[in-house]
Amino acid sequence: MTTSQLVGIIRRLEAMLEDTESEVQVRRFEKEGNERCIITYDAKTETFELLETATQQVYQFDDVDLVAMEIFELFQD
Repeated sequence: MTTSQLVGIIRRLEAMLEDTESEVQVRRFEKEGNERCIITYDAKTETFELLETATQQVYQFDDVDLVAMEIFELFQD
């Protein structure tokens, strides 16, 4: 059995929530060396912003589960 991609995504997002060194955290999510999205977490507003690399579409989320599912979907093509 392989490791869950969703668990890995959620762990990275939770690390952003727990980091207190800077107000804004940024993570890049890649699949096989291809960047799928850039996630920004703003601790002040407690929101995530997802920039879909391929389309340059920007989405905002206030729930870690919702942003994790969106990232997971970007990995499924």
